[in-house]
Amino acid sequence: MKLKEIELHHFRNYDDVNMQFSPGINVLLGNNAQGKTNMLEAIYVLALTRSHRTSNNRDLIEWQSEAAQIYGNVAKRLGDTKLEIDLGKKGKRAKVNHLEQAKLSSYVGELNVILFAPEDLSIVKGSPSVRRRFMDMEFGQMSNQYLYDNAQYRKILKQRNNYLKKLQMKEASDQLYLEVLSDQLAAYGSKIIFQRIDLLKKLEGWAADIHAEISQDKEKLQFKYACALKKKQLSDVDSIYNGLLSLYTDNRDKEIRQGNSLYGPHRDDLQFIINKKDVSTFGSQGQQRTSALSVKLAEIDLMKEETHEYPILLLDDVLSELDDSRQTHLLKSIQDKVQTFLTTTSLSGIARELISDPKIFNIESGTVSEEK
Repeated sequence: MKLKEIELHHFRNYDDVNMQFSPGINVLLGNNAQGKTNMLEAIYVLALTRSHRTSNNRDLIEWQSEAAQIYGNVAKRLGDTKLEIDLGKKGKRAKVNHLEQAKLSSYVGELNVILFAPEDLSIVKGSPSVRRRFMDMEFGQMSNQYLYDNAQYRKILKQRNNYLKKLQMKEASDQLYLEVLSDQLAAYGSKIIFQRIDLLKKLEGWAADIHAEISQDKEKLQFKYACALKKKQLSDVDSIYNGLLSLYTDNRDKEIRQGNSLYGPHRDDLQFIINKKDVSTFGSQGQQRTSALSVKLAEIDLMKEETHEYPILLLDDVLSELDDSRQTHLLKSIQDKVQTFLTTTSLSGIARELISDPKIFNIESGTVSEEK
């Protein structure tokens, strides 16, 4: 999978721009606050219909403009695919080969991307919500079923939380309706948890090998899915479903008192373990960064395994955050393997001998010029 070109109209600080990309490494070069990250964000939005930096579409539209458009041409195994995202006052529209998609879930997956930014280095030591978002965003690209189940779960979770608050405030009393919502939440929640565990097991296999190589076989990286269910309840979808239902039944009064759903995939976490110790608590900063790097590189291979296409890699000023050995491992891993977009303020800090024939774009105040 390669992004051959992108065209932006009134996106962030870009008025009108068209860029033709290399199938290898593309370097976006420029000072801070010139638009380098905005370009990566445009590619991300083209892939996932949403930004990784804001939930407000208005932020993506150029100042004093009414709407923004992103067009892309993607080369895939079975031919080229034209993608389009329109952002306006009435929300967003997504098109594949000029046909508008009724559901965004049917659009996601046409272009797969992996974003690696400095903040991703904190995925190991960050809050559980960061890791849940990581699982939802990445696994949603690999599986339309996961994306659908997660959307349905979020919808029912909102309804159940609203009803729990009504019960808490004694504005409602129908326990049967709560049971119906609990059953629906458990049904979708069990599917999400089962898919997470399955994909995490595959991701762990790739990440463990990468981590062992970086640490010269001194460390063993493992994943642990942390939730309120016992290990024996996680064997299949039905067992997870029954386990969640039991949690809702046994803790009904507690949830009503708090006016909130306390169990399910929206409360679960992912733990990273090195040599049987939790990296977030006991790991050094170096171990935490190596774990994050291993996970991101493992995603490339897992996405290829699940979708039969290599994703596109977006590196947002991340090389400056890595020491020489980790930077070298990253660049060697992606060379001649995945199309990469790399932002940097200077090429001097990059091991240029590890990048063959990069295409360099100079970016200044939303204006792009290709370096010859």
